[in-house]
Amino acid sequence: MSEEVGLDERLDDSEDEQGQRWREVRLEDVSRKRSENVDPKEVDLDRHVGLEHIDPNTPYPEWEPVDGLSSTKRRFEAGDILFAKLRPNLEKSAQPDFEGVASTDIFPIVAEEGINAKYLLYRLSSKSAYDYGRRTSAGTRMPRTSWNLFSNFEFGLPSLEEQRRIATVLYNIDRAIQITEQVREQTELAKKGVAQSLIHEGIGSPKTKSAWMGELPAHWDVREFSELVELSQNGIYVESDDYGGPYPIIKMGDIFGGVTLDEPISERVHLDEDDIDKYATAEGDLVFARHAQAGWGAGDCTYVPEMDETAVVESNMVQVRLNDEVNPMFYAQYFNSEIGVKSIKRITTTGNIKSISQGDLMNLKVPVPPREEQEEIAEALSIFDEQAEHSESEVERLRRLKQGLMQDLLSGTVRTTDANIKVPEEIAQHG
Repeated sequence: MSEEVGLDERLDDSEDEQGQRWREVRLEDVSRKRSENVDPKEVDLDRHVGLEHIDPNTPYPEWEPVDGLSSTKRRFEAGDILFAKLRPNLEKSAQPDFEGVASTDIFPIVAEEGINAKYLLYRLSSKSAYDYGRRTSAGTRMPRTSWNLFSNFEFGLPSLEEQRRIATVLYNIDRAIQITEQVREQTELAKKGVAQSLIHEGIGSPKTKSAWMGELPAHWDVREFSELVELSQNGIYVESDDYGGPYPIIKMGDIFGGVTLDEPISERVHLDEDDIDKYATAEGDLVFARHAQAGWGAGDCTYVPEMDETAVVESNMVQVRLNDEVNPMFYAQYFNSEIGVKSIKRITTTGNIKSISQGDLMNLKVPVPPREEQEEIAEALSIFDEQAEHSESEVERLRRLKQGLMQDLLSGTVRTTDANIKVPEEIAQHG
């Protein structure tokens, strides 16, 4: 059942397993807004939470030191619910386990006695709450809701015991998401260290030599990148009228976030046979971003896997096809390593728009291990990528599970009838 069903209809038969009817409440009936404005220089608090410190649908906020802040802030206590009143469509709410000061574009909301604050956090993190915040917002460029309006948000409230059990189910999923994200982060850190070691020391190499990128195994060559390249070209420029065709076009956003290109490709274009012949990608191509844009840097590199369809690369990128002498995945890993990124920075222009040129990329000096060693290093580093990708997929699965359970549990469609649900102290302490 959707949360968009009318509240009266939803509550008609809404009784928990103890026979207690869910009651219709407004947010103002069960909570209050903390309204203490403070000068951050005059309070003994050292943590500031701004809108940028709350990720969408993530209950754990980040923070920054208060040092240097001068504008008025809103004080909050540990356990308060921080709800972003600015652009509520961004779906930002969180519950810190520390005290501090928050942006005045955030409501610090305090649950009243008899209301579980962790349950209220999830209630205010639901689609219906965000939709209500959006509907009550005013302003075109910077829409905000007000407490006077948002506090009229209506919802069904179960017994305190049911609140705690619902909160426990959702909290456990959030903990699983947090732990899985930590596994992914640790995997990426481990990969970074292993990549550093393999590129500087190789596999079982007793001797090293000095090169401009640091120490390398003595038996490795150092050559211009162009010597390893069979094809190098800027991608195809496509007019706006040509979009909507049958052929996938790899754009900047598609190469961000991993060593290997993510699929499927969303944008499609019309192409003639000559363009397909010239610009079609092949498995093992490397694609480099020519310009820095939000979310990625100039020179970011990704590996093109085997694809089911013929695809091309847009003009903001350089398409590189290596010769049979080398393993392209090794170089995808190299250019994504700390050493490879540092080498790209040597050819990145400074100024308002950072960029690299195809010519400078071809002139870049790169290490060239024996082919067999390239393959071993590529395989070793790809194992970390597979683990990180698995963790990321698991996080997405858990987030989908959480969203579905939130809709069912908060609407009363599904009940926590299992009396053996153990409410942890982290939930019980919130009311």
